[in-house]
Amino acid sequence: MEQPSDYYSTFQDSEQHHRQNQTTCTSPLVNQVHKLLFRRMLVGVNDGRFFLGAFHCIDKQGNIILQDAVEYRSTRRSSPSPMEQRCLGLILIPSSCRTTCHADCSIDEQLSLLSLHK
Repeated sequence: MEQPSDYYSTFQDSEQHHRQNQTTCTSPLVNQVHKLLFRRMLVGVNDGRFFLGAFHCIDKQGNIILQDAVEYRSTRRSSPSPMEQRCLGLILIPSSCRTTCHADCSIDEQLSLLSLHK
């Protein structure tokens, strides 16, 4: 019978093997997206609304999921506040609706994103 410590070491070995394979098989684009995880992101959609939340993931089709998202939209000019907001939580923003996408990052990171790669 297998001892709990044997099971634990086997689990650690398989987890380490998975991590090694994951780092060797990922493309530079996947690595760039990985750096965006949990960063604040502001996404604009084609009807004029904006969503601010923490970047959670993106799928192959380019749909973005934000967590702890807040929706911002313009109100009527007669309103005392020009923007209305509401908390949404976890949301999916389809790539077909997305017009802008901005992520919080340092100046150095912004400059590295501007560098040209061959």
